[in-house]
Amino acid sequence: MSALDSRLHAFRADLADRRLKGIIDAACYAEGDLRRVYAPVAPVHREPQADAMQITQAVMGERCRVFDLREGWAWVQLETDGYVGYVAENALAPDIDEPTDRVCVPSTFIYSAANIKSQPVIPIPMNARIVVAGDDGKFAMLKDGGFLLAAHLRPVNQNEADFVAVAERFHHAPYLWGGKSAWGLDCSGLVQLSLEASGIACPRDTDMQEKALGRALMVNDLDSLRRGDLVFWKSHVGIMSDERSLLHANGHRMLVALEPLEKAAARIEANDGDITAIKRLL
Repeated sequence: MSALDSRLHAFRADLADRRLKGIIDAACYAEGDLRRVYAPVAPVHREPQADAMQITQAVMGERCRVFDLREGWAWVQLETDGYVGYVAENALAPDIDEPTDRVCVPSTFIYSAANIKSQPVIPIPMNARIVVAGDDGKFAMLKDGGFLLAAHLRPVNQNEADFVAVAERFHHAPYLWGGKSAWGLDCSGLVQLSLEASGIACPRDTDMQEKALGRALMVNDLDSLRRGDLVFWKSHVGIMSDERSLLHANGHRMLVALEPLEKAAARIEANDGDITAIKRLL
């Protein structure tokens, strides 16, 4: 079992993904049922309990494979990035319709009527995927009911041109471990949601991103950095907004901050050591 990353492979002593049969020994195996996230944001926990550590989040419309349901918890693997964890069962719905649109602003609202004064409202985050049944030009009507401002939506296959510009919209958003929405996000969450909005596949955690993304640059050549370069430390990552400025969600300020790379690096070295990699996306 130790050869496989449990963050990205669904296996326990009592149950494992059927695709791992012959690789992992388990008491039984499951094919898993496909469902979609119904809640605006669904915390994904390390253990099946509400006070367990949040390891990531899934957003509305995201598809997942459910391997086990027990006492109100679903053991799932997210389809977008392959992450494995526990989600509240009532945050999920049957996988019936393919989403047509996604939210392209940091957050917006589902209204009860085609009127911005209508109540109640439900906040939903960037990259939430929904099924639009109609559009009157100003409001999009959802298949499951409710209305969103059409200007806050894009077709699911229409990507943002500049992932850094996406990340910059979250300047001053609060820091939250495992978060990936405007209501709270961590350093790798900011990178992932920004790249996802731009149509670029991105793993969830910092170590995964360092291995998978872009082309490595010399870590001692900070004078050649440019907008969009990713700077990594042992357990942290930030995005270069320009040649000198780092945009990153960080626990020091507990928000997404923009500051000189030189200043941030000197502070981060105290806990995480020197820069481990600089990656340039192709």
